[in-house]
Amino acid sequence: MSSSLAPATAPRGKTQGSSPAGPREKKTFSVTRWRPWMLLTPALVILGVLLLWPLVKVALLSFQNYGIREIRKNSTNFIGLDNYVEALTDPQLWKVVVPNTVGFAVVAVFTTVAFGTLVALLLARLGLVWRMLVGSAIMVAWAMPAVTGTYVWTWIFDADRGIFNTALQGMGVIDGPVNWFTNRWAFYAIVLINVVHHGFPFVAITILAGLLGVPREMLEAAEIDGAGAWRRFWKIVFPTLRPVFSVVIILSTIWDFKVFTQVFLMPGGSGSNRSVLNLGVWSYVESFGQNRYGFGSALAVLLTLVLLAITVVYIRTLLKEDQL
Repeated sequence: MSSSLAPATAPRGKTQGSSPAGPREKKTFSVTRWRPWMLLTPALVILGVLLLWPLVKVALLSFQNYGIREIRKNSTNFIGLDNYVEALTDPQLWKVVVPNTVGFAVVAVFTTVAFGTLVALLLARLGLVWRMLVGSAIMVAWAMPAVTGTYVWTWIFDADRGIFNTALQGMGVIDGPVNWFTNRWAFYAIVLINVVHHGFPFVAITILAGLLGVPREMLEAAEIDGAGAWRRFWKIVFPTLRPVFSVVIILSTIWDFKVFTQVFLMPGGSGSNRSVLNLGVWSYVESFGQNRYGFGSALAVLLTLVLLAITVVYIRTLLKEDQL
């Protein structure tokens, strides 16, 4: 009798009121999984239209002999890899363009990072008020548009009215006006000053942020042990800020490798002086100056591939930092 009145027990592995996972839970899981991509879709579409399609168009043009005739006839003339073969076998690429592009990038990155590091060390030793004043002052150079800065440096080194020539003549160093833009080395020396002046504030502020995080106890202990400033920097500061220096160097390499404005706007940099061409300016001159859009697109693709390789290194560096 009592056994008949006992409550029925639930099957093993299940509790009362529970229901097996049905299609509704699977559907919710699927929506949750794809929700981030649904939210990113509008931005990805915009980026695809504004960035991806122009890249695809340039890549297609690089396989064509595309000029004024093709534009008028609205036709295509595919020639395969001829543009790339012409570019890679052109003596000007290896004697002028590559040395100007790579050599300038190496020197500019080293100079910018070195000068920016020295400024960061100076800012770290200043008080809060002076650090804010000096930091704000150097950020003006970073905020200045590249076009404006280039015209300022062009005026400074102008052969007739430039203050640099005027000062040298006043000191008796030179007898008359000198056009510094006709010489390849002097030209890129001016471009280097322009690029470093525009780029060092970013390096200085970034490294300063890292310097403020270095434990002062370690630096004070090293100083008590007799380590000088140079030794403290290489033994304590640099190893601690190695990830920061890696990011700064890679970003500076990307920016300095594709320098265009600072070269193109200088006298002779737009193509009249062929000895100062770099890869970006050469691509522009061939495309819009010579109306060889296919050949210019091939040069642009080569530059993009190099920058893509540098970007891959940059992303891998960031991923390694996240794992630390």
